[in-house]
This record gives sequence, C-alpha cells and structure tokens, in this order.
Amino acid sequence: MAHDRQGPPLPRARGTVSAAVEAHLLGTGPLPHDEDVAAAPVYGDDLQLALYLCYELHYRGFAGVSPDREWDPDLLRTRAALEHRFLTALREDTPVHDSVDDALAEILVEPVDGTGVSHYLREKGELWQVREYAAQRSLYHLKEADPHAWVLPRLWGRAKAGMAAVEFDEYGGGRPDRVHARLFADLMTDLGLETSYGHYLDAGSAEMLATVNLMSLFGLHRALRGALVGHFAAVEITSSPGSRRLAEAMRRTGAGPAAEHFYDEHVEADAVHEQVVRHEVIGGLLAEEPHLAPDVAFGIDATGHVEDRLAERLLAYWQAGRSSLHTPLPSENSHIS
Repeated sequence: MAHDRQGPPLPRARGTVSAAVEAHLLGTGPLPHDEDVAAAPVYGDDLQLALYLCYELHYRGFAGVSPDREWDPDLLRTRAALEHRFLTALREDTPVHDSVDDALAEILVEPVDGTGVSHYLREKGELWQVREYAAQRSLYHLKEADPHAWVLPRLWGRAKAGMAAVEFDEYGGGRPDRVHARLFADLMTDLGLETSYGHYLDAGSAEMLATVNLMSLFGLHRALRGALVGHFAAVEITSSPGSRRLAEAMRRTGAGPAAEHFYDEHVEADAVHEQVVRHEVIGGLLAEEPHLAPDVAFGIDATGHVEDRLAERLLAYWQAGRSSLHTPLPSENSHIS
C-alpha cells in the first residue's frame, strides 16, 4: 500500500459547492454561499463531495492543503451547514424502528431470497464489477475502523472496553501486516487497482461518499455517539454473512488469494465482533445511558438507508452493463458500454 504523507490530491469538483470548498482549501476563492448549499441536492455528488472534503481534513488531508484548514472556523461553519442538510434528510428519510431490539432483529435475520450486492457478485458478478466494487469501497476500507475510533473517548466502562477490543482486531491486533486496511490494499493489488489512499475519490459515486460521510458525521459529534454505536453494530452484524458471499465471489471470478483472504478474514472476525458489539458495546452504553436507545436505533436504520441507496445504484448500473463509478476505471472501458 502506497503512503503519501502529503495526502491524496484534491479530486475534481462536482458542482458549485464542492468547487468553492476546494477553492477555499487552496486559498484561491471564497466558501460557497448559503443559498448554494441550500439548493444542492442532499444526496447528490456536489453536496456529498463537499462534505467528504471537509471531513477528510480530520483524517489525512490533501496534498497542497494546509493542515491548519482542519480547524478553520469559516470552513467549520460551512461544514455545519452541509451536515445539517444531510442529518435532516437522514432523519426524514429513514424509517426508524421503535426499539433497539427491533432494529437489531431485522438485520440479524438473513433474507431467504437475498437480492443484494453480495448475492449478485457471488452468483453472476463479473471481474470488472468486482473491481468496481473494490474501487468504491476503498474510500472506506483504506481507513477501515478510523471513523469508529472517534467514539472511544466518548464511551466508558463496558462499552469502551468492548469497542476498544473490536478496534484492536480491526487494526491487526498489534501486527501491521494484519491491519484490515493493509489487507484491503492487498486485495486491490490482486485486482490490479491502485492502492494509494484516496486514489479512487474521483471514481466514487455520491452514494458511496454518503456511506463514508455517515460514519464521519456520527463519529465526529459526541451528541451522535449513540448513532455511531448503532452504525457500528449494523456493520459488524451484517459483515460476516456478506463477507462469506463476497469471498465466494472472489474465488468464482479468480480475483486472487489476497482478495479471497480479506473477506475470509471478515467472516471469522466479524462473527465474534457481532457478539461483543451487541452485548458489551450496545449493552454497556444503554446500561449507562438508556436515553440513547433511540439514537442507537437511528444509527442502525440510517446505515441500512444509505447502504440500500448504494446497492440500488450498483445493481441498476451493472445489470444495464454500465459502470457504476462516477469516473470509470481506465482498464474497464473494454468491458462496459
């Protein structure tokens, strides 16, 4: 996995709002006007990229952008406006269960006639679609577990201990070669993809950006710690069966041994993590702060909402023989119309 201490280059802007944010980051122009933020489609490319740019300053930043921009008060005000639009839409558009138990019950049961992305890739996916899936997911997996780590200082007792235990596994249990971001970079190498952090930001669809923005939104706000725990639970509970199908897809398409290993690793690890998250992290949090139960349920259900939107895009484009990426992979052009 290539490492760039300067961060990845800024991506191409996707509209007025993201262009203004980039100009401000480089010191070449003003931030977007309030009316432009208000007019941008909330799940669209422009708003989601602008929000992603703001959040990425808290991770590795961008080449040519001063680290001081992380706490730029004007930029933080713009980020708050973008967040308000995103969070408001999530609360309006997400059907939320009445209780945490009800929310968990729905994702603990695998549908008999699964029609999701992992089912599609396992049963009929082609190698070019597997490569696209990896390029999309690289926006998260090359910083896997980082958005969830923000919540650790906001927990205590059983919840903190359980969360730290799972995060320790995600970071390789002290072994750099087993860090899950490292394993995903190895998967990308098998698939002939670039492994540098943020390389596929231009390619990632708005729906993929929204899934990563959701994690950062929940993780960076103490008031949303319950939602972050809910999100984490949704990821860990659904990961093991989904990873089993994706491992089979890697084998069927000849993706390579490292690609197979990444998902095989998650089948085993996340089956254990599921128990820890349910009983220690959620159980511990609600024992201390029972008033956060609605937020935990919201986090679970909002995760399903953004993941469903991503799945709808991937399947619609792939079934039509088209690239799902905002910018198709160069080597894919011979495979798509």
